Amino acid sequence: MLFPTLAFGLFFLVVFLLNWLTRPHELIWKIAMFGASLFFYGWWNWRFVFLLMWAISSNWLVGTQIDKNLHAGRKQLATNWMRTAIVGDLLLLGVFKYYDFFAVELSNILGGTAAIPLLELTLPVGISFFTFQAMSYVIDLHRRVIKPMPMLDFAVYLSFFPQLVAGPIVRASEMAPQITKRPDPRRVASGEAFHLILRGLFKKVVISSWLASAIVDDVFSNPESHSSQDVLVGVYGYAIQIYADFSGYTDIAIGVALLLGFKFPTNFDRPYSALSLREFWTRWHITLSSWLRDYLYIPLGGNRGKKTDTYRNLLITMILGGLWHGSTWNFVIWGLIHGLALAVERMLPNQQTRPVVRWFVTFHIVCFAWIFFRADSLSSALDVLRAIASPPSSGELSSAFLILVLTAMLIAQFLPYSRSEDLKRWLNKQKILTQGLAFGFGLVLIDLFGPEGVAPFIYFQF
Repeated sequence: MLFPTLAFGLFFLVVFLLNWLTRPHELIWKIAMFGASLFFYGWWNWRFVFLLMWAISSNWLVGTQIDKNLHAGRKQLATNWMRTAIVGDLLLLGVFKYYDFFAVELSNILGGTAAIPLLELTLPVGISFFTFQAMSYVIDLHRRVIKPMPMLDFAVYLSFFPQLVAGPIVRASEMAPQITKRPDPRRVASGEAFHLILRGLFKKVVISSWLASAIVDDVFSNPESHSSQDVLVGVYGYAIQIYADFSGYTDIAIGVALLLGFKFPTNFDRPYSALSLREFWTRWHITLSSWLRDYLYIPLGGNRGKKTDTYRNLLITMILGGLWHGSTWNFVIWGLIHGLALAVERMLPNQQTRPVVRWFVTFHIVCFAWIFFRADSLSSALDVLRAIASPPSSGELSSAFLILVLTAMLIAQFLPYSRSEDLKRWLNKQKILTQGLAFGFGLVLIDLFGPEGVAPFIYFQF
């Protein structure tokens, strides 16, 4: 792996020199973006920079072959190149993320007669995100949705640091036009960017971290020692925590990208206001759900053919979506719950059920699935369910203030964005000095109201 990476680096240098003679300012800007991204990723662990470079080089080189063969009318050869890239990306993801999981399970099936050695590799941060982006690039090239990106442009796209480690999953069709033309720094939407960053920090530092320390961590670490009321409130608390945590990171990523002149797609749209599981997945982690739809569900057959085929496709898509999040049976069960619920929704006749009932059922299916997503193991998830089903008793953790916060966060899911948009428009109209002062004041308030210490973002583990 090291030799292709070094060879690619040398080739990169030649391209830099050639571009320097023709478009120096554009080249400097792209080199700066790529360099900043490598520095950002390497700060965590510089060794994995080579892994990222390999993903960039291999997918770009294969992408050029796909386009070359398509133009030459060799569609089957182009398809073979696409499959090669996908297999390579899945192998990269599989070795680092899933090898030990399947090795342990296979050893258990064999009953210890053939122990499979474990690699115990460190999971590279963000590997699930940049491999999915790489696969979407080669697939879209094969579908002729996009044109090949220049090598430096593709390197900027796949390594772009604001969303590199935890999304959103941005497609080449969305990023390529923005990379091609250097953004005008005089036209950066700084007010909107500051607003998004502050909103994201508030969700993460104040809401998510506080809920984790106030009830969620205690409940999930030892559910048997807490009342059924506390455990139930803890499950609700985790539903709000993971939303505040992940949508908070997304807000920050979109805001930072805006400061650099890039527009990212929306990744969350008040998901807990959904009246069905189908609607929930159009509002939650939108870039992942649309990726699974376009590159997995539809190629499997989607809702074409028999109803049973549709149900099968839903189950496969959601189970694999669960496995994408992590290599444990809990994530598989989480995906299975969503897949079954989506299938059952399609089976049921369209009845005029009251919206409040539809919302109640949808929200509690989501919360039920979150138990398996959050618990450390299957037995821990079952302990949480047993604790909820135990006789009710007075709780020590679920204070009136905590319940008020959770209720307010749920109610906020149904409110329009008008107030938030008013603040954004006000910031956009101000001079940069006023925007900076407002941003600094917001940071001070967030630090003041946030708890001691801040837990890492939940989606960093994926």
